[in-house]
Amino acid sequence: MNLGSDVLWLSVSPHLKCFDQRLLAQLAKVTPIRHWEYCQTIDEACCVDAVVDLLHDYICDRIALAQRLGNPHYKVHLLGHGVSGTAGLFYARRYPQHVASLTLLSVGVLPAVNWQAHYYAMRQRLPCSREMLLGQLAKILFGQQPLRFAKALAQLLANDLDSALSLHSLARQTKILPGGVKVPLLVCNGAQDPITTAQQQGHWQRWMKSGDRLWECPQGNHFFHFHHALPTTEAITDFWSTLHRSDLPSPSEPTTTETITIPPTRALKSPR
Repeated sequence: MNLGSDVLWLSVSPHLKCFDQRLLAQLAKVTPIRHWEYCQTIDEACCVDAVVDLLHDYICDRIALAQRLGNPHYKVHLLGHGVSGTAGLFYARRYPQHVASLTLLSVGVLPAVNWQAHYYAMRQRLPCSREMLLGQLAKILFGQQPLRFAKALAQLLANDLDSALSLHSLARQTKILPGGVKVPLLVCNGAQDPITTAQQQGHWQRWMKSGDRLWECPQGNHFFHFHHALPTTEAITDFWSTLHRSDLPSPSEPTTTETITIPPTRALKSPR
């Protein structure tokens, strides 16, 4: 087994991971993909620091295994969409020595400004029911859809609000300072995404180092990696090809996806 570097897809939104599968299937044709998934109960506190701590425990276990197998320079290529990408951003800022590269999908230069932030802003401004707001938000995120699909998409968003990691609640809006990371960085977004707008994405440039990249999917929305999995895969693999050869993901293993589900500790959850 070659543990020179692992590709680790992060998922902290179990109800939305269906939109990741096409991209993961394409990436699995290039290199093995490990899948780290965080699931929380309805009583779990929404705390990104706790998620980063659990992710660190997992990566430290992989580092220890790699060292036993004779690889003292093991690192991970982190990828994530939305709030999952934001968790990866937190990790790369805290533990850059363990990260070979970071790929962010639909993460703005202000990482806390996500679709959930838009939902809670709408809740505060508009005298509408939760169902109506989620229906409108589904239209914003996915475009006009047949009624049956629009209702299903709104339900997925509702499930995500109720049972996934969120940076926001009715009581509190989280703010995260803009900034980059010390590790190689690829930022991917959809040109038609109203959440991470083109104007906001332009501000990523001031935080980027030599070798970092900003890629825009021309016809992509917030979930562009679902609708345009192949060009997204090409952008990611082309970015990897620019990295130092010793840090490149290894294609020598069978293309498999490993899922690591982390059971949460129980705590009081903030209101949504």
